[in-house]
Amino acid sequence: MSERLWAPWRMQYVSTAGKSDAGCIFCDKPAEALDEANLIVLRGTHAFAMLNLFPYTSGHLMVAPYRHTGDILSLNDEESLDLWRLMQCCVRLLQRVYQPDGFNIGFNIGRAAGAGIEGHLHLHIVPRWHGDTNFMTTIGEVRVLPETLDETYRRLKAVLQEEGHDG
Repeated sequence: MSERLWAPWRMQYVSTAGKSDAGCIFCDKPAEALDEANLIVLRGTHAFAMLNLFPYTSGHLMVAPYRHTGDILSLNDEESLDLWRLMQCCVRLLQRVYQPDGFNIGFNIGRAAGAGIEGHLHLHIVPRWHGDTNFMTTIGEVRVLPETLDETYRRLKAVLQEEGHDG
């Protein structure tokens, strides 16, 4: 008997991965002012946080400057501070909503380092739990997520609103 794992949502990623005409999600999405549709959770003055459309775990967020740059050294002090401040806010938010056992937080700068979008710097915040890696993740490079992105968005925004964050 052959078993299948269906992941039709992956087709969107597979069909656009590596295509240069796709634009820059970190420029295009915040400019559209459709935060819920674009999964933008939080906005700062110089940076914003959004859910990863192709997450490793529930709550996988990305923080990026509004300005299009792939060079971390080009960030000015205000951009750097806002990026860091939003990262800390996101960690506190994820701790409250998901109570993870840890986090992977970091930049992939350049194709050699695994950057999927080289031209626009972005920081990944991935909540982790003891035992969250299994054969599916390790061998099959498949992620099993217990909730939809829409539900993740609603949960995070509800806590932000409770705490008085408007953006």
